[in-house]
Amino acid sequence: MSGGIVQEVLVRNGLLTAFAAVGLTMAFSYWASERLTRGRIHGSAIAILIGLACAAWAGGRQGVADLPALTGFGLMGGAMLRDLAIVATAFGVRLEEFIRGGAAGAAALLTGLATAFIAGGAVAIAFGYTDAVSVTTIGAGAATYIVGPVTGAALGAGSEVIALSIAAGLVKAVSVMVLTPLLARHVGLDNPRSAMVFGGLMGTNSGVMAGLAGTDPKLVPYGAMTATFYTGLGCLLGPSLFHALAKALL
Repeated sequence: MSGGIVQEVLVRNGLLTAFAAVGLTMAFSYWASERLTRGRIHGSAIAILIGLACAAWAGGRQGVADLPALTGFGLMGGAMLRDLAIVATAFGVRLEEFIRGGAAGAAALLTGLATAFIAGGAVAIAFGYTDAVSVTTIGAGAATYIVGPVTGAALGAGSEVIALSIAAGLVKAVSVMVLTPLLARHVGLDNPRSAMVFGGLMGTNSGVMAGLAGTDPKLVPYGAMTATFYTGLGCLLGPSLFHALAKALL
């Protein structure tokens, strides 16, 4: 009886339950990062791995959101709150720093997108995908796990290819999270301008923000700014220019 009452309360307050579950997960992840890895693996990376493991365990079309007590994750993990969180990071940017690094950030955006599409497309071809739609979709996934499914949906790619594009983006995001704090000192990632260039080259919002948070939290808004532009520009160029180039080459 008491279990039924608890579940009813969790279901009626689905979004609050989701926030509480994420808060507990983040608290544990940062504790594990500090105590078990001595900060070498950022807490956000651990939290994402936990989330992926839970989604795999839950199965279904929406992962843990398919469980009655955790339906609030369907809203919390949706595009509305995600985009709100991304845009909110821009309010920490100092305008003069953004203008000073604008040209470098723009060049990094184009370089990062082109490199990601070429690398992802080459891997797709190496694994036997030779049609332009599949190559473009997987190449878009190498840009970010958001650009991949957006591009695939626009081009009519199959669910298998879209899933591969998401997987490619997730691997990239986790890699950027983990490696950024380790390599930041060696690549000069210690000022707003370099953070903007880094965000433009890497592009993955979650990876860039978590990686910079583990390096210097003051750099997060600058990297997030160009990483956000990267995602938007990738969603525009993926189904249009890059798909046209893939068709011409293949």
